[in-house]
Amino acid sequence: MARPKKDQAKLTDSRAPAAFAGDIDGFIQFLQLERGHSPHTQAAYQDDLDACARFLAARGARDWRTAQGGEVAAWLHSLADENYSGASMARKLAALRGLAKHLVREQLRADDFTALLSAPKLSRKIPGTLTEAETAGIIEAAGGGGGAQALRDRAILELFYASGLRVSELAGLELQQVDLRHGFLRVFGKGAKERIVPVGRRALDALKIYLEAGRPHFEKSGRTGSELFLSGGPRGDGRALSRKTLWVLVKKYARRAGIEKNVKPHLLRHSFATHLLGGGADLRAIQEMLGHANLATTQIYTTVEEKRLIARHARFHPRNKDKEA
Repeated sequence: MARPKKDQAKLTDSRAPAAFAGDIDGFIQFLQLERGHSPHTQAAYQDDLDACARFLAARGARDWRTAQGGEVAAWLHSLADENYSGASMARKLAALRGLAKHLVREQLRADDFTALLSAPKLSRKIPGTLTEAETAGIIEAAGGGGGAQALRDRAILELFYASGLRVSELAGLELQQVDLRHGFLRVFGKGAKERIVPVGRRALDALKIYLEAGRPHFEKSGRTGSELFLSGGPRGDGRALSRKTLWVLVKKYARRAGIEKNVKPHLLRHSFATHLLGGGADLRAIQEMLGHANLATTQIYTTVEEKRLIARHARFHPRNKDKEA
């Protein structure tokens, strides 16, 4: 179906001027084919670079190959009053740096125009987490009924908590990535990097039941492939569940369990890591299971555990209790 003329105009207005667009397209293609970045990252970088290019062109810049660092810095400074988070600003700078390095690598310009630009300082936000009882409550909330959808949803929640997967990773799981016999998943995370993630007994049991008694009810000839979790119900088409649907499922069962926290799939990932650390798991092992490139990213969970220990000490140590009258 043809795009309405008004939408076409909006799409054209949002793109970079032609003199800039070709280099952006080449860089985005490089991210896709060589670096394996997700479509979401590609789209975000595309939007950031298009916006910067429009700013530069409006101020007389010809193209990326002659753009100067000061001009790019002026664009970043122009965003100061738009309430972007530090993470968003860091992503915009990452997009610019990636493009600059790509142009130098392809010998399209001699220098890196982002060399003197500095990234904003990011505060490390301590991730929220669920208690073990809250997590169990969410999983149990999906266990009623015994129908195909209940079996699927129970398997999804068990697997989220047992593996610490990102929502995109779980949505993209295929049958051949699951080894029920040896109890692990073969996961392809950010940058298409492969990692092995062990899965606990309860999650394996839920998966086996779903595969035997649940998934066949969602399969539709000509539509169903090797995806692990399939859509069903009145609007189901037998294809893989979307990321959005997984978000909705997690929130639905959190409400059903009576949990007032803002529960998202990533909160189950945080809880997975925090509970493992609290149980004595090695930080390096947790890093590998989560698919973090740097240990520093995983170390944020030590802060959560420290706060938990301090709270327990304050509650239970006899010298912290009020003296009896």
